[in-house]
Amino acid sequence: MIETLNVFTKSGTALKGTIFKAKRATTVLIAITGVHGNFYSNPFYVNIGKTLMKAGIDFIYAQTRDACSQVSSVNQLTGEAELVGSWSENFDDADGDIDAYLEYTEQYHYQHVILGGHSLGANKVIHYLAHHVATRVDNFLLLSPANIKRLTDTVSDNEKQYVKSLVESGQDEQLLPFQLFGWLPCTAGTAYQWIYSKTLDNVHSDENADFTQVEHVKHNGALLIGTMDSFTYGDPSQYLKTINKHFQNKDRNELIFVRGTGHTYQDKEQELADIILKLLKKWGGNDNALYYGQG
Repeated sequence: MIETLNVFTKSGTALKGTIFKAKRATTVLIAITGVHGNFYSNPFYVNIGKTLMKAGIDFIYAQTRDACSQVSSVNQLTGEAELVGSWSENFDDADGDIDAYLEYTEQYHYQHVILGGHSLGANKVIHYLAHHVATRVDNFLLLSPANIKRLTDTVSDNEKQYVKSLVESGQDEQLLPFQLFGWLPCTAGTAYQWIYSKTLDNVHSDENADFTQVEHVKHNGALLIGTMDSFTYGDPSQYLKTINKHFQNKDRNELIFVRGTGHTYQDKEQELADIILKLLKKWGGNDNALYYGQG
């Protein structure tokens, strides 16, 4: 059974997700979305949902504030219309979004809760687990964590200065006259966070960069990436291994490299779903470096 899911943050913001619900499931995977991580741009969510549901595992496509450019809704607390999306995202709201989905799962008393995230959603999962005891979460599943520096390297010095000048003059809500990274329409305040904030800038290609958040994560789980991921300075496998070195339980984590695909697992959507199902069924395998597919 596939149902629309509406959860609300403590501030009253509505988040519109989807649950793929199996009968009498005891395990649930919550997938925190990244920027524009909707069903249209990331079709692998449907494959994952249907595959897990058929196997008796619930799957929550946990759409967060940046899954679409703009989403209209009504705030549950104020009753006022609200427009949220990647154009005005505040990174400080990420933990509240995750909390909303975790609180939703409490009513079903799952025996196992897996907290996953794709792209910037993976960074949000790391941030959450680094700052919360999160006793409700058993394991994490990180798909293609976002290398924010790789993105901000594409922003020119003139663009950075323009963003900074708007924020310093109190014009945080001013929409930029250009698209950040060449594809993201957003306000000066959101752009400023992308460029300067360390809130979600928690994974890197450089081993000597700041991995403080990763180092504070006490959970173990799995990290996945496509071997053609273009957001890793050319070496996706090493990028994932560098991140894993900083986890407290690095030896218990499973690293999975999906051959012949990129950041959103194009043409490998079902293969990705099958890998995730295998992980959830046989968590904690001995081989922590696995390759799938060809290419």
